[in-house]
Amino acid sequence: MADPAAPDPTQESLWRPLRLLQASMDADIARLYSEKHIKGLKPSFVMELLRLHAHGPMTITELAESVGRTHSALSQKVAAMRAAGWVETVAGDDARSKKVTLTGDARGIVDRLAAEWRATEAAVAEIEAEIPYPLTRVVADIERVLARKSFHDRIAEKLAEDPAWE
Repeated sequence: MADPAAPDPTQESLWRPLRLLQASMDADIARLYSEKHIKGLKPSFVMELLRLHAHGPMTITELAESVGRTHSALSQKVAAMRAAGWVETVAGDDARSKKVTLTGDARGIVDRLAAEWRATEAAVAEIEAEIPYPLTRVVADIERVLARKSFHDRIAEKLAEDPAWE
């Protein structure tokens, strides 16, 4: 049973505003799709759909590598995209492999998706030009800091000091 007197550590989150900002921006992109009557398309699908359009059918492993994600994550995403009608799997080069390919519906909107991608990147560049410290610089700075000591090691050090972790 929960202890009502115990503090809730999730009330503090330094990066929650960043996640909420990204979710809000994704919702704005989804609204653009809705305005064009594109149903069942999530902004998180677009990179993979554009990659498949540019490079042709790929195995889940190939697609995962091309977008920098794990096989497991891509497998789940492909299942969701398949359920939404944007991709299908077809026989691969041998009897054991399958390739992911765009459906006719996806091929019918891929030019719009490429236009949205370009417009989104231009809007992000515009936003970055208006702020004193662009997010791309923040990311590069964080990557440099993590190259010196990993996020894992930093968390592990904090946990070593916390008796609740034992």
